[in-house]
Amino acid sequence: MKKILTSLAFGAILTSTLSADFIRTEIGVGGWSQTPSGTVTENIAGSTGSNIFDEKEDTSLYAWLLIKHPVPILPNIRLEYVDINANGVANGSWGGFNTSSSPSHLKLKEYDIIPYYNILDNTFWLTLDLGIDLKYIKYDYNIEGVPAAGIVPAFNAYQDSSSFALPLVYARVRAQIPTTGLGIESDIKYVTYNGSTVYDFRAKVDYTFDITPVFQPGLEIGYRAQKVKIDDSSVDIKSDVDFTGVYAGVIVRF
Repeated sequence: MKKILTSLAFGAILTSTLSADFIRTEIGVGGWSQTPSGTVTENIAGSTGSNIFDEKEDTSLYAWLLIKHPVPILPNIRLEYVDINANGVANGSWGGFNTSSSPSHLKLKEYDIIPYYNILDNTFWLTLDLGIDLKYIKYDYNIEGVPAAGIVPAFNAYQDSSSFALPLVYARVRAQIPTTGLGIESDIKYVTYNGSTVYDFRAKVDYTFDITPVFQPGLEIGYRAQKVKIDDSSVDIKSDVDFTGVYAGVIVRF
């Protein structure tokens, strides 16, 4: 039995060593057809402003970069970016501006720096990554004023811009279908504290075209669900917003 276990362990290590990519770079870019839902409320004493999003689909640009290196003690790096837009209707009092059913606009820019470690690196065609996501979110929110007698364009009667950063737990699992260019992957980033919760979940299928050993283009398609619930006294508005929908893009592996 001891010999069998030793042989299995040696085989697993050998398989992992032979299949692992010691140096790899991946780049992806595409569009996320997300539908916003939820609310934004004024976070200033004496204000009663509330906003409901119209739940109409909007395409957001996303991009990501993955860099894997052979130094075990140092984490690998994944960088991400997404640009989200959402429209809605605002009511109530917003910092002294009173409105009824005025158009509103929310724009989010999210930047993620993810240092991670390979727990499994294509071991028996399975990959498991664990790390920390350092997420930076910049938001711009505005409410349109009503034109005077319809002779001047709408203006921003209320506007708020701010940014904040927070750490999230990061986990990624991937299965590569043997003898094919097909892969199945899912990842999640998550944090909750003091009434605030932010998570970002993705599940996708991708296909890599094995054109050359150096340059391998591919396609990805998947589903993404993100929640941004911020209940913090340091920001002027509170949010409880979900963005969900299908995404698709192109990838390149080096």
